[in-house]
Amino acid sequence: MRVVNTEEMKRIEKVTMEEMGFHEGLILENVGQSGAEFIEETFLKQYDPGEIIVLVGKGNNGSDGLSIGRHLANKGYSVRAFLLFGEEEFGEELNKQLAFARRFGVKINEVRDTDQLESYFTQTQDQFLVIDAILGLGFRPPLSNYLFDVVNLVNEYASLLVAVDVPTGISGDNGAMSGNAMKADFTMAVGLPKVCHYVGDGATHTGQLVTLDAGFPLEVLAGGDKFVLNDFEVASELKSRDKFAHKNTFGHCLIVGGSQGLTGAVIMSSMAALKAGTGLVTASTWAESYPEMCTRIIPEIMTGLIPTEKEDVDDIIRELKRWDSIVIGPGLGRGEKARDTVLKVLNHFAGPVVVDADAIRVLNIDEDAQVLSQRKWPTILTPHMGEFSDFAKTDKEKVLENPMEYLRTMVDRTNSCILMKGACSYLGLPNGEIYINYFPNDGMASGGSGDVLAGILGGLLAQSPMEVKSSAMFANRDVVYEAIKLGLTAHTLSGKHAAEKEGPRAMTAGSLIEHLSDAFKELEEMEFNTLS
Repeated sequence: MRVVNTEEMKRIEKVTMEEMGFHEGLILENVGQSGAEFIEETFLKQYDPGEIIVLVGKGNNGSDGLSIGRHLANKGYSVRAFLLFGEEEFGEELNKQLAFARRFGVKINEVRDTDQLESYFTQTQDQFLVIDAILGLGFRPPLSNYLFDVVNLVNEYASLLVAVDVPTGISGDNGAMSGNAMKADFTMAVGLPKVCHYVGDGATHTGQLVTLDAGFPLEVLAGGDKFVLNDFEVASELKSRDKFAHKNTFGHCLIVGGSQGLTGAVIMSSMAALKAGTGLVTASTWAESYPEMCTRIIPEIMTGLIPTEKEDVDDIIRELKRWDSIVIGPGLGRGEKARDTVLKVLNHFAGPVVVDADAIRVLNIDEDAQVLSQRKWPTILTPHMGEFSDFAKTDKEKVLENPMEYLRTMVDRTNSCILMKGACSYLGLPNGEIYINYFPNDGMASGGSGDVLAGILGGLLAQSPMEVKSSAMFANRDVVYEAIKLGLTAHTLSGKHAAEKEGPRAMTAGSLIEHLSDAFKELEEMEFNTLS
């Protein structure tokens, strides 16, 4: 599904009303109906909250809230709207919605200070379902002192808080807040998800995100360059496997890393590549780490040495064509020999390279942008936020404030696919698209989770060769992009299954490898259900 920023949403609304002939009231009616249906189906059929509270601002968000409240009242529920501003400040459409709400039995109260609200919360019922329709997409921090206190009060007393489009206090531009914001349990995005739901404080205050059908024409919603990574769409890209194939059919992936004391990283990455369905996997490490790695690695994985002598280096460079993909970085180390090895792989390997962990740490944008941008074959960088900011030579806090714009800049400078890892991950592709993978899972905040992801990506890339007709410069890279999206999704789903079966506290990176089979099975079932 497409994700939009504030300006893109404004253009969608403008085209819908000015070119497609919709009027604002029709959009509000659609929002009201779909919002009320979501609240009824999700909450009201399970428990009775008593009186439903709608907090109404003075703009379009307030109109949406009143429309939802009116539809709930028309379904027989008790609804009370608190107007946080005087009616003299309302626009024409909001006044219409207010009149409609009154006629449909919504109880209306004007609020002039937080004492009135606090009295209601402390003297009426025990449970409070609150619909936040105060400030919407156009808000820019900070909150006024009055609304700051309102937000504090609601966060304290609301049993269930549902925000309309954007939680009050969150900037529609970049998800930032200034001191305070509604902590929503659910946010109902109008028409499409917004960038602010996935970045900055917006990611932690949005809660579970659902999208309301506002009736915007599909042709107006189409296009864009930012998308939520969708499991069902990824599942549709799963390639069927030939039951009569042999091991060479499914590629050969080389994993390079594992300095002394860190061989577990290269081992986990290699095991993940194998469990992702790769036909052959070779783990290569430094000579001093080789005995340690060999005592721990499983027999299905082949082993090798990272060459350091010139003669050996020349030999291995000539043999690089043996592999279909290379993962470099897990536990590699950050010295000069590590940097030299990374650059040799990037310069001489004619195939996709996943650059992870220490391999990212030994690179920097000023010195190595040209090496990366001039590669004819795909490069995939998998930094977490700290590694990304160091590589880009940018303050981490600035990246956190606007991750997608920094990501886009680095993708353009390096001509690489960059997967910025985190509770919310962002995948930037050289074709200009950005994919958002939002699935917070504290069980995955464990050493080795990134190594597993790198192995999955390397394994899937080994199984997904590009079709090259004349030159790699003209190859269709879509198969690579689909493999990366599939790898990220499989990693996420394996974390979901591990958390469900083991609990997030007890999960390890090894749990992700163990549950990869569950992840791929789920994707295969999605594909089957889609086809049938």
